[in-house]
Amino acid sequence: MCGIVGYLGNREALPILIKGLKRLEYRGYDSAGIALLNHNLQVFKSHGKVADLENLIQGQNLTGSTGIAHTRWATHGEPNQVNAHPHHSQTKDLAIIHNGIIENYSSLKEELINRGHQFTSETDTEVLIHLIEDIQLNEEVDLLEAVRISLNYVVGAYAIVIIDKNQPDTLIAAKKGSPLVIGIGEDEFFIASDATPIVEYTKKVVYLDDEEVAFLQIPGELKIKTIRNKEKYPYIQQLEMQLSAIEKGGFPHFMLKEIYEQPRSIKDSMRGRLNMEKGIVTLGGIIDYEQKFINARRILIIACGTSWHAGLVGEYLWEELTRIPVEVEYASEFRYRNPVIYEDDIVIAISQSGETADTLAAIELAKSKGATIIGICNVVGSSIARATHAGSYTHAGPEIGVASTKAFTAQVTILAMMALEIARKKGSIPKNRYYQLLAELDSLPEKVQKALDVNDQILEISKVFKFANNFLYLGRGYNFPLALEGALKLKEISYIHAEGYPAAEMKHGPIALIDAHMPVVVIATKKGAYDKVISNIQEVKARKGVIIAIVTKGDMVVSKMADYVIEIPDTDEALVPIVASIPLQLLSYHIAVLRGCNVDQPRNLAKSVTVE
Repeated sequence: MCGIVGYLGNREALPILIKGLKRLEYRGYDSAGIALLNHNLQVFKSHGKVADLENLIQGQNLTGSTGIAHTRWATHGEPNQVNAHPHHSQTKDLAIIHNGIIENYSSLKEELINRGHQFTSETDTEVLIHLIEDIQLNEEVDLLEAVRISLNYVVGAYAIVIIDKNQPDTLIAAKKGSPLVIGIGEDEFFIASDATPIVEYTKKVVYLDDEEVAFLQIPGELKIKTIRNKEKYPYIQQLEMQLSAIEKGGFPHFMLKEIYEQPRSIKDSMRGRLNMEKGIVTLGGIIDYEQKFINARRILIIACGTSWHAGLVGEYLWEELTRIPVEVEYASEFRYRNPVIYEDDIVIAISQSGETADTLAAIELAKSKGATIIGICNVVGSSIARATHAGSYTHAGPEIGVASTKAFTAQVTILAMMALEIARKKGSIPKNRYYQLLAELDSLPEKVQKALDVNDQILEISKVFKFANNFLYLGRGYNFPLALEGALKLKEISYIHAEGYPAAEMKHGPIALIDAHMPVVVIATKKGAYDKVISNIQEVKARKGVIIAIVTKGDMVVSKMADYVIEIPDTDEALVPIVASIPLQLLSYHIAVLRGCNVDQPRNLAKSVTVE
């Protein structure tokens, strides 16, 4: 969640650090700070945005080629200037930035207070840097060794970078449970929470593994060892991300840009996997595990947020096509409820960032029980990609907007291709149905492009409902998870209360809310339980509810009943959620913009939830 940036080299560090913080703003934060080393260790912190930090340091003589910077999302201690990072050690010779949670900070703090330490903040982070310095001074070891020893006493998650007043040519970094990447340049290093601040400067990166400590020193020394004191050889990877992918490209917001990128991101997710000439789907990442899928007792899908909704669509797809029982679990609940897990279970973990803390913990639990773990994520080299036995990348490209859009459609696309591949190998799908769905997958980019043509119409509808206090979203079958996703999109960026329901469940409570002031979004495409959905619409209309209907192009029945109609191309029932998600995303986007909300950085939210 928090953003980490570090630089060590020969350039002026300040511009690199500030630009890096701005690239990480999408992660969600409430304060920002910076530490620069030039003879003295200078620390500046501000509550608020990176722009507030810039105003604070304006006019200051902040030269120096070694520095660290941070955007904080509050966990321990309220959001304010004092609790913002970086934090000093007792002597103020060291400073640290930290993403994660030190769970045993309270007992560590009590012991350090007994040893004479004084603290200025409420954070767990300040405790960690005091502990490191205490070990360094009392055990008379160098800083690298002090960090390594200290982290053996720590319970929790961390990604840290430490700067030392007495070692201006050195930075030390470490991680466990929170992402950290090191960029390698010509006699210079870049450190960040993810690759977005690094891509402009170098394509050579090292992703730290859990419980690894990195020692960076110019002119170009990089050493890595574990906290158990085992030397590791740095594995240098080539960064595939392009700078243009993390810029707005003329759009007013990243969210709108990413909505419009979906024809391409869906196509990229299928490229090299869907072969229409041969009539096959092949996902190389799961080839070695196809027999395990075929023999699986059941499939468990674990995810959070939008990825959980994609998993619900996957449940419908997998059970229909492969006839394997599927359960979809919130990772945050799964990890704590002592679930029943069999060795012949397949667990599919879904995460856009590949760093979701609850999903990572759920993966480790399932692995400990002997289950096979398959990952679906968007970020190459991410923690989930490395923690799973196998899996598939979505290839959606960087998603900067906090409200997930193209990640959802890419995840459902991957789930559909996986299900089709296994269904063909298992023989659980008729040939004509298999080829029909292959053709539907191949046509998705074109159909999504056509669905985007309703943008101007949705803007006009949004003007009518920008002051609404509540929304209800209804869908049946494959469209029920989409109703949940549509409601989530609206509430997370416009702050309007919204709920998604199976349309048939409306009679079991929510119908009491229906009146002339309640907009009801109904996904009423012609496939599936169409007649039943029509009955649900009539029930809403009888109580003066206002209907916004997503319908199949050319629909003449629902169009006469609904107050507002949005058409999408005719699509197979199993893949409607991909195409129908487009108008729902646009509706939430336009309503939020009209209400003056920050759609890319909604309040209280972070793009990647890397802490509990």
